[in-house]
Amino acid sequence: MPHRSLHAAAVLLLVILKEQPSSPAPLNGSKWTYVGPDGERSWSKKYSSCGGLMQSPIDLHSDIIQYDASLVPLEFQGYNVSANEQFILTNNGHSVKLSLTPNMYLLGLPFRYSATQLHLHWGDQSNPHGSEHTISGRHFAAELHIVHYNSDLYPNASTASNKSKGLAVLAVLIEMGSFNPSYDKIFSHLQDVKYKGQEVPVPGFNVKELLPERPEEFYRYMGSLTTPPCNPTVVWTVFRNPVQISAEQLLALETALYYTHVDDPSRKEMVNNFRQVQKLDERLVYVSFRQGTLFEDSYRGSEETWQELESDLQNEPPTCNNGDD
Repeated sequence: MPHRSLHAAAVLLLVILKEQPSSPAPLNGSKWTYVGPDGERSWSKKYSSCGGLMQSPIDLHSDIIQYDASLVPLEFQGYNVSANEQFILTNNGHSVKLSLTPNMYLLGLPFRYSATQLHLHWGDQSNPHGSEHTISGRHFAAELHIVHYNSDLYPNASTASNKSKGLAVLAVLIEMGSFNPSYDKIFSHLQDVKYKGQEVPVPGFNVKELLPERPEEFYRYMGSLTTPPCNPTVVWTVFRNPVQISAEQLLALETALYYTHVDDPSRKEMVNNFRQVQKLDERLVYVSFRQGTLFEDSYRGSEETWQELESDLQNEPPTCNNGDD
């Protein structure tokens, strides 16, 4: 009898344990934020990859850059979407996200990558420097990400997201300047998605118009998602040249949205939704443009930096230019 009782107790214990949620289950539903108890510093406690290697974003600077002549310009297929078709713009509680059609895809990478969504990262009114990637330590006002998944190997973005080279993300650096009518095709609808969970249809448009001039000039490296679960599965293409939006457009982005639901008594403005730059982990960044022009365009710095650079150049002895730089 004692043996039978022990056996019954053991079976009961197994049943109880089986009905308890397994440890990974809460992770799928874990909430995360950019600040506070669930902020960036604590991401790795719930999502181990966030504290691992190959993380993004990174600072792009001359010491880590290598020219790669094999990098070919990307081809943007199906990016010109008819106004008769609709995208869906959503406040997902972390950013504003525009769903895209898989008829949009990239050529020029080892696999075909189909588009799934685009979203933005930005700062706030007092510190309008919300890009995730930086150039020689310089933040831009905001950053656009166009997310694609490896449709040659996987049926959807969810399946591809934790697979090697499963995702390809285009990053567009955004600076304050002149009014941008293409970006306004998104920004004009922000008031309709002020709160988490709200969505609105947006007429189709040419998404390629969101890209900068000379998109054939870019940085390429292997990295991760910049939000949990931070899977290190992303082929990053960061365009060298920024695009401009007006001060009014940037202000709209910084002030229109909330992290919280419409009925939440404690509203939280959606600001500073960008991750800090991560360790390089001995990675190299490959560029499609000659390093002889690294200090132009995207490497614009402060006046002091330019003065120091000009002084250094004036003090340098003359060198022969063999055309390779």
